Amino acid sequence: MSFTTESLKAGVDAIHANINVVGEELNELDGKIGDGDLGVTLINGFNNIQTVKDDMPTDVGMALFECAKAITKVSGSSFGTLMATALMAAGKQTKGQEQVAWTEVSTLLQAGQDAMIARGGASLGDKTVLDSLQAVIDATKGIDDPVVLLSSAKSASESALSDFKNQQCKIGRARIFGERTVGMDDPGMVAIQRMIESLS
Repeated sequence: MSFTTESLKAGVDAIHANINVVGEELNELDGKIGDGDLGVTLINGFNNIQTVKDDMPTDVGMALFECAKAITKVSGSSFGTLMATALMAAGKQTKGQEQVAWTEVSTLLQAGQDAMIARGGASLGDKTVLDSLQAVIDATKGIDDPVVLLSSAKSASESALSDFKNQQCKIGRARIFGERTVGMDDPGMVAIQRMIESLS
């Protein structure tokens, strides 16, 4: 069993099924320390991916490129840009492949995270989506069973939220709120957790 474009489509369907509810929650969270548009970004992004999903090629890399383009077309937000950047990076790693070993998921997430750091300028420890991704990357290394991989990713994303809740946001608009962000969940980290939760 390997990760294929069909796996990607199934993942898109699972997230899309919950995206309106998740989007409302994220808009509310983001409104407290950001622009309040994170949920809109995800709703618009996954709605548009859904429209191109059935025409995605069997080439996994090219399918990931299509997802990135779909997000870019409907989102000008920083989170949307970073998501598209990560998908493009993963697409470059898998271009020309119709099957990708599940053990490569952590490597693809790492490529996406590296691209996000280069594009956005945030660092690990800033209490951002990057910290959730790092937890998931570490938890999924070497796992070749998709069920175990997803369970590990879910637990890691939940732990990351808990670990950073009482820390201060250090970058982006949220940093303006300083110590008020202590005790609050970072909306981007919640977004990662909710997307993984939708997959499971």
